[in-house]
Amino acid sequence: MSCFSCLRPARRKDIRKIEDSNGLRSNSRYNSERSRERSTLSGKSKDSISYDSAPARSFTFHDLATATRNFKPTNLIGEGGFGRVYKGRLDSGQIVAVKQLDENSLQGNQEFVVEVLMLSLLHHTNLVNLIGYCTDGDQRLLVYEYMPMGSLEDHLYDLEPDRAPLEWNTRIKIAVGAARGLEYLHCKANPPVIYRDLKSANILLDKNFNPKLSDFGLAKLGPVGDNTHVSTRVMGTYGYCAPEYAMSGKLTLKSDVYSFGVVLLELITGRKALDLTKAHGEQNLVVWSRPYFKDRRKFSQLVDPMLQGRFPVRCLHQAIAITVMCLQEQPNFRPIIGDVVVALEYLASQPYKSEAHSRGKCSPPPSPPSERDRSKISREPDGRKSV
Repeated sequence: MSCFSCLRPARRKDIRKIEDSNGLRSNSRYNSERSRERSTLSGKSKDSISYDSAPARSFTFHDLATATRNFKPTNLIGEGGFGRVYKGRLDSGQIVAVKQLDENSLQGNQEFVVEVLMLSLLHHTNLVNLIGYCTDGDQRLLVYEYMPMGSLEDHLYDLEPDRAPLEWNTRIKIAVGAARGLEYLHCKANPPVIYRDLKSANILLDKNFNPKLSDFGLAKLGPVGDNTHVSTRVMGTYGYCAPEYAMSGKLTLKSDVYSFGVVLLELITGRKALDLTKAHGEQNLVVWSRPYFKDRRKFSQLVDPMLQGRFPVRCLHQAIAITVMCLQEQPNFRPIIGDVVVALEYLASQPYKSEAHSRGKCSPPPSPPSERDRSKISREPDGRKSV
């Protein structure tokens, strides 16, 4: 393929991994190896990693320069340690986001390969869709589906005057979707995947505020068999890293659960995980919040002022209880992400209604019928019960 003609020899091995995973090689030896890899990774579970979706497309640099109008500054929609993200239009008319990695960025060639491999193999409604990539010469670019509402971070902090803050129901909706994406990585992918970089900036939103996890360059395959953790160098974003991982480099699925707890706390408080502009003692969100966790009467003081009191008090208490569990210092005390999904789905089923603001409550779960109620149950001729 012409896209690989200018690669330096030291990098060809990594690029072959991308070619193999996307079915670009026709040699029977590669096909047989790929089949064995699929068998090892996917097993027999219908919920394991999907390998049957369309492979990521290989683009030339010219293709993407044309799509972004030569990376025109007005098309710039994001920027970070990895490089810049541009809005573009492919020759098919599809609107995309093109991430161009800076040669001197923190996200190197290895992370680029990992991201292409992961998103070529993992497919879920709450994971961003990778459309393709480019490896022309030293260029490293990734092409994603375009997420018109940007990141969760964009809607929590430093809002423009014309941008309305996220309402309570939308915040819970985002939390549920992000948790489902994480649940897929932990429980449905086989072997499990540790995301390792969960944060509000990596949760992208479509036009309906449905969230999708993005940036998989730091993802790692989780422990299998008798192994309890994966030992690796500490990577991620300060303020989101689980304490045991930051101290020892021992990475587990529960490390992601801690990071998810930080994101929940951001959704509740509207504060950044780490904000150096605040006074000492308030810069780290988790540290600042812990004294409030000890007194339910202070829970409302944690809430984002931008909500202006428009939230259900009982559901707030439940959301904070979920957050506290995720942020336990000891990883064994944290819940598995599947339990978090169930709890958040219950909160989402009890939406806040403005007319109920004076009560400040969400409906409690239905209680079992009393003896008096049960006495009213009669049998109809066909054997059905009626009240």
